[in-house]
Amino acid sequence: MHTNHHTQQEFRRAAFLADEAATLALGKSLARVLVPGLKIYFHGDLGAGKTTLVRGLLRGLGFLEKVKSPTYTLVELYRVSSLYLYHFDFYRFRDPSEWEDAGFREYFRADAVCIVEWPEKTEGLLPSPDLQIALRVEGSGRYAELSAGTEVGRQCLERLHLETG
Repeated sequence: MHTNHHTQQEFRRAAFLADEAATLALGKSLARVLVPGLKIYFHGDLGAGKTTLVRGLLRGLGFLEKVKSPTYTLVELYRVSSLYLYHFDFYRFRDPSEWEDAGFREYFRADAVCIVEWPEKTEGLLPSPDLQIALRVEGSGRYAELSAGTEVGRQCLERLHLETG
């Protein structure tokens, strides 16, 4: 992690991820600061590294099986220890009401971590995120910006700082 910006209203971290290994390492670091009930929203173009980051996070939780992008299934469930982790991908949504119609609201509960790719496709129907992660291609690597939207998210980013130095 390269930079920290901290004000009373926001808490942000940023990092340049030189390669896939760095993206996976950030995911593993994130795994160490997860708490049940956390909502993390990913932003970035196709190929920006969102699913790779989720794969690193799941590896950090000890999940060794294949991590699939939920582009076609909309959601993948991972049960790791006592934690439920739901990985959503709303890229294919054409109408925000699809989120309501699919019954996804019930997944956002206190014993689950919800990771959402393409949250903007639901046009504000999702609960507010604790963390937002924006990824973009930069040269041969990726640039990641993590921002907290809640006190729980801020605490996670502070612990991430302690984990990554």
